[in-house]
Amino acid sequence: MRAIAVLAIAALLAGCGGSPILANPPAQRPVPTAPPKASPVAVVDPLPVVFPRDDAPHDRLTEWWYYTGHLRDERGGEWGFEYVIFRAERGRFPVSWASHLAVTDETGGRFTYAQRNEIGPQVDRSPDGGFDLLLGGGGAAPWAMRGRDGVDQLTAQAEASETRGDVAPIGLDLALNAETGPALHDGDGWIDFGPAGSSYYYSRPRMAASGTIEVDGAALDVTGTAWFDHQWGDFIALGGGGWDWFAVNLSDGTDLMLSLIRDRDGSYPLVYGLLVEPDGGFRHLPREAFTVEVTARWRSPETGAEYPAGWRIELPGESLVIELAPTVADQELDTRPTTGVVYWEGSQVVRATRDGQPVGGEAYVELTGYGAGDSSTGSSGGSTTSASSASTRAWASSSGSWARTESMSSAAAR
Repeated sequence: MRAIAVLAIAALLAGCGGSPILANPPAQRPVPTAPPKASPVAVVDPLPVVFPRDDAPHDRLTEWWYYTGHLRDERGGEWGFEYVIFRAERGRFPVSWASHLAVTDETGGRFTYAQRNEIGPQVDRSPDGGFDLLLGGGGAAPWAMRGRDGVDQLTAQAEASETRGDVAPIGLDLALNAETGPALHDGDGWIDFGPAGSSYYYSRPRMAASGTIEVDGAALDVTGTAWFDHQWGDFIALGGGGWDWFAVNLSDGTDLMLSLIRDRDGSYPLVYGLLVEPDGGFRHLPREAFTVEVTARWRSPETGAEYPAGWRIELPGESLVIELAPTVADQELDTRPTTGVVYWEGSQVVRATRDGQPVGGEAYVELTGYGAGDSSTGSSGGSTTSASSASTRAWASSSGSWARTESMSSAAAR
């Protein structure tokens, strides 16, 4: 889905036959299946982010295309969804891919997810400008994702045998159209992490969605909205305590992203936000511009991890207060077979006020680094945190993940 997994570099795990693509501890590395490509010409960052060119895949260590959204069917049912494709490039080894699909039945209180991985360049069918990605299903229907300039198409279907959580067949077939232009994080779409590397990052925070979802073998016509994140870059090891990522769409047209990223020692080297106005204008929010208070917690019966499960967000400069609570408590994904991590990502009930007046909304939250034995998760010492000492986005965990440390420089890795 989106927060910046930049505090560490992924350990390579381009294993075969269902092994995690990237995880910790590392599996045996495969023998390259093709002669190594010549080293790419050195690129001096930052480069301008240009569309539709930068919708497409990049020759960088890590990249993802990440959607979350909120849908309603004709019967009044409400649904959340997550759909992401990750790409990892590690020097002479084949490019590796992983994908996660999740559907939250907000009305029925159910959560179902599935995951896939694939190795090799055949996944990328992208033209010049735009992306066109296809992960095979090993006999099942492939998962597809394509888009250009904010006009995207998502297709995925998982049989019950592929799913976890509330086991059931799930799928989606959605057409998405951005309602505003892309919002560039930190103003220009490039974030410098110093010794950790750098990342390009933009969002399309409000995309009109229409199509169908499949649940329990029934296809439902749906409409709604989606949030899209695209991030790529060369990230090198620096830590990896986890993060909290918030994406909020308010009924007055305001969109808000907050990213609270912690190092393994419990410090917060990166805390920032992105505020998008109804007309598409956007601006960076420094950590001093907001506070985040944890108001509830939930413990997973499957993994034992304890997650924040309620928040109060205040932006004094905007006269804005936002309260969030999960629509379904258990929206935890155990994706160790594909990305080596357990994380929580789920839709939210939103209660907000601006200048004291009620404002409606929808939101998604992503939580990483809360696994058992993660010494960084208790650093706040209580249920209240601020943007400068808070809790923290997707597949990173101090117990193992894409963001698990493998010390290498960008040059050495490539």
